[in-house]
Amino acid sequence: MTYSPKFLSGSDIRQKFLNFYAQREHTILASASLIPEDPTVLLTIAGMLPFKPIFLGQKKAPTPRATTSQKCIRTNDIENVGRTARHQTFFEMLGNFSFGDYFKEQAIKWAWELSTEVFGLPPERMVPSVYEEDDEAFAIWRDKIGVPEHRIQRMGKDDNFWVSGPTGPCGPCSEIYYDFHPEKGDKNIDLEDDSRFIEFYNLVFMQYNRDIDGNLTPLQSQNIDTGLGLERMAQILQSVPNNYETDLIFPMVEAAAELAGIEYKKADEKTKISLKVIGDHIRAVVHLIADGVSTSNTGRGYILRRLIRRVVRHGRLVGIEGEFTTKIAETAIQLSQEAYPNVREREKVIKAELQQEESRFLKTLERGEKLLQEVIAKVKQKKQTKIGGKDAFKLYDTYGFPLELTQEIAEEEGLTVDVEGFNAAMQTQIDTSQGAHETIDLTVQESLDRLAEKIHPTEFLGYTDLQSPAMVSAVLANGKTVENAEAGTEVQVVLDKTPFYAESGGQIGDKGYLCGDNLVVRVEDVQKESGIFIHYGRIERGTLQLGDTVTAQLDRACRRRLQANHTATHLLQAALRKLVDESISQAGSLVAFDRLRFDFNLSRSLTPEELQQVEEQVNTWVAEAHEADVNIMPLEEAKAKGAIAMFGEKYTSDVRVIDFPGVSMELCGGTHVRNTAEIGAFKIISESGISSGVRRIEAVAGSSVLDYLNVRDKVVRELSDRFKVQPEEVTERVAKLQAELKATNKELDELKTQLALAQSNQLLDLAESVGSFKVLVAQMDGADPDSLKTAAERLQQKLGESAVVLGSTPAEGKVSLVAAFSPKVNKEKKLLAGKFIGTIAKRCGGGGGGRPNFAQAGGRDPSKLAEALEIAKQQLVEGLK
Repeated sequence: MTYSPKFLSGSDIRQKFLNFYAQREHTILASASLIPEDPTVLLTIAGMLPFKPIFLGQKKAPTPRATTSQKCIRTNDIENVGRTARHQTFFEMLGNFSFGDYFKEQAIKWAWELSTEVFGLPPERMVPSVYEEDDEAFAIWRDKIGVPEHRIQRMGKDDNFWVSGPTGPCGPCSEIYYDFHPEKGDKNIDLEDDSRFIEFYNLVFMQYNRDIDGNLTPLQSQNIDTGLGLERMAQILQSVPNNYETDLIFPMVEAAAELAGIEYKKADEKTKISLKVIGDHIRAVVHLIADGVSTSNTGRGYILRRLIRRVVRHGRLVGIEGEFTTKIAETAIQLSQEAYPNVREREKVIKAELQQEESRFLKTLERGEKLLQEVIAKVKQKKQTKIGGKDAFKLYDTYGFPLELTQEIAEEEGLTVDVEGFNAAMQTQIDTSQGAHETIDLTVQESLDRLAEKIHPTEFLGYTDLQSPAMVSAVLANGKTVENAEAGTEVQVVLDKTPFYAESGGQIGDKGYLCGDNLVVRVEDVQKESGIFIHYGRIERGTLQLGDTVTAQLDRACRRRLQANHTATHLLQAALRKLVDESISQAGSLVAFDRLRFDFNLSRSLTPEELQQVEEQVNTWVAEAHEADVNIMPLEEAKAKGAIAMFGEKYTSDVRVIDFPGVSMELCGGTHVRNTAEIGAFKIISESGISSGVRRIEAVAGSSVLDYLNVRDKVVRELSDRFKVQPEEVTERVAKLQAELKATNKELDELKTQLALAQSNQLLDLAESVGSFKVLVAQMDGADPDSLKTAAERLQQKLGESAVVLGSTPAEGKVSLVAAFSPKVNKEKKLLAGKFIGTIAKRCGGGGGGRPNFAQAGGRDPSKLAEALEIAKQQLVEGLK
C-alpha cells in the first residue's frame, strides 16, 4: 500500500476521527464544558478530565466505549504562545476511551490504522514510544504492527507512565511521533528534537492501582484513555510549519493582520508572534465566554481577563487602532459554530463581554504603558535589572495592569519583576477585598477520596421522600474515618441512601436530623463528592456507630422554602428572557432558605420599570397555578424541546427536565414546588452589576417574602411613630427633613466662610516681607478645608506677590493644610504650591498636592502641625530670598 499524508481541513480531521471510532462501536459524546466538575482544576485541561471519576471508580461509565472531541485550555506556559510551533492556550483533544472493554493491542492497532489508512501517514515516518518496562506494548508494536525494533523507543516514567495522583489508577503510555525529517536516518533517534519530531497521539494503558506505599497491583477493570491533538494533526496534514498556520487558527491571524494593514508572510518575527498570540487567544476567549466565564479579578474570570488584555496589547503592538476584538471574534465564531453551536447561540454575550473589557482596558492601557516605560527608564538609569514589586503593584492596582503583562513588557526590555515584592504589596488588598469563600478541609477531602474508591454512590430519595431509613456507611471526625463518635462531636456522615439534597446547581443542602435509639444528629449541611452525599452535623445525643440504621428526616419547613425559591429562580429567568432580552442566560445562582440570587449575562442595568414588570410577571405566573411536569429524557431530546441548560454545567446523557408548560422549561436536578401557586409571592430586593457584563438580582419567595415585608413594616411603623405621621406620609416627611438639613448645612458653611474671612483679616498683620515678596504662615483653629481654602486665596490676593500657607485641625485626628502662591513666586523662585505642601504634610503623617499656584493637603497627626508650619515658614523665607 502506498501511503501519503492527505490534506484535510481541521473540521474533516475531527469528523473522520469521530466517525472512525463510531464505526467501531464507540459512542460519540459531546465535549464537556471548559468549566469542569473537578474542583481541583479551574478549567478543563485535558481530554480525559470529564472521565476522571470513571477511571477512579467513583462513577459508572455511561457506555463501554466512547469517543470525543474535547475543548481544553491551558495557560501555565502562556509566554510560549506564538513563540514556539505548538504552544496554545485553547486546543482540541480527540480521544477514544475504553472503560473495562478493549485494551492494549486493540488500542494500538486502531491508532495505527487511523493514522496510516485514514490520515495517510507513511509508516516509515512514524516512531512509537513505550514505557521502558512495558515489554507487552513493545511486542505489540514489533510483532503485530510490524514496526522495526530499532524505531520503537523505550522511555522513562517522566515521559511514559501516567498517574492520577499519589495513589489510585495508573499505567504505562505509548506515544506516536511523526518524523518531519526521515532523511536524517534511524540512528540515534532523539524524540526530544522538536524540529524533527512531533508527538500527535498518546495511548494510556490504565492497568494498575498504586497504594500509599507505591505498590502496584493489577486493576480488575483495565481502561484505555487516548488523546490525539487536532491542531498537531492539522499541522502535519496541511504541511504548515506550526499550529498557528493551520486552518483552525490562521483565519484569526489573517483577520488581525488585515486590521493592522500587514501581510503576515512578509512581517518580521516579532510582528508574527503578536499576530499568532491574537489568533490563539481570541479563539480561547470565545469558547470561555460561550461556556459561561465572565471577566473578574479571580479564578477563571482572571484568566479570561488576562487573555483579552493580551489580545488588546498585541493588537496595539502591530498597529491596530481602536476596538477590534469583536471583529476577530466573528471569524472564530464562524469557524467553531458547526462543531460547537453554543458559540453562535452566545454571540451577543461573547461580543458584549469582549467590547466592554476591551473598552475598559484601552482607557487605562495608554497611561499604564507610559508609567511602566517611566519605571523601566529609571531602573535602567540606575543600572538595575529588576522592577520593584511596589511599582508593579501600583500598575496593577491603579491601572489594571496584570502582573504577567508587566513581566512580559519587562522581559522585552531585558528586565525582571520582583514578584515577591508584588505579592507582599498585594496582601493587604487581598485581605480586605476578596469575597466570602468556603473553607475546604483538605484532610476530610483526602479521606473522602479514599472512601470514594470503596463506597457505593449514595442513593438519593429526596424527590419523593422527606424521611427514610438509611445505613451509616462511613463516619468522619476531625478529618479521619472512625468507627463511632460520641455526643458533642462534629461529624461528616455518609449514608447508603438519603432524602437530603446535597448542595448542587446553586441550591444549598438540606437541613434536618439523623435519629436512632437514643441518637440525634443535627444535620446543618449536605455536600456531594463523586456521587457520595456527606451529611455535615453535630451529635446532640447518643453514640453514632458505623453500620447503624438511622432515620434520616428533613426539616420540612426549610425544604419548602428551598423549593419556593428554586422554582421562583426558574420563573425569574423566564421573565427576564421574555421581557428584557431573549439571549439572557444564567451566569450563576444561589438558592437558600431565606432568599434567592440570580446572576445573568446583560451588558446594562435594568430600569426600575423593567424590574417592576419582571416582578409582576413572576407573580402572575404564581397566581395562575401552573403545574410542574418533571421528566427524565435524553439530553438531545430535551434540547430539541427547548429546555434551557445552564452554560458551564455538565449534563449526563439522560437529564431531568423541570417544565411549567408555557412558562419555563429547564434542565435541573434541584427540588421544586409541584405547582407555582405553592410559591405564594415573589419580591425583588435588588439589582446590581457584579462584573463586566454580568448583573445580579436578589429576591425572596414564599414565606421569605413575609419575613422580608415584616422587617420593613416594622421600620416604617417606627419611623411613623417617631415623625408622628401616617405610614404613607413618611417619605414626604423624610424629604422635608432632608431639604431642611441641606439648607441648614448651606447656612452653616456660609457662616464658617464668613468666620474664616474675619479671622484671615486679623492674620494680615502677621505677614513678613522677604525681598519683594510677602510670606504668611499661620494656624486657623477649627477651620474646615473649604474655609481654609477661601481664607488662603483671599489673603494671597490682598498681599499681592506672596506665599501663604495655612493649617488647621478641623476634627480630632485630622490636619488640613493649604498653600496659595502668586505667579511670580512660581516663575522667579520656582516654588510650586503642590510640591511644597505635599512635603510639609508628610510631617503630619499625610500628603497631598495640587496646582503650582494653589494646593491642599491633609494629615493624621495634629500634634505635629505647629512644627510643620514652622518648617514651612523657614523654607519659604529661604526660598524667596
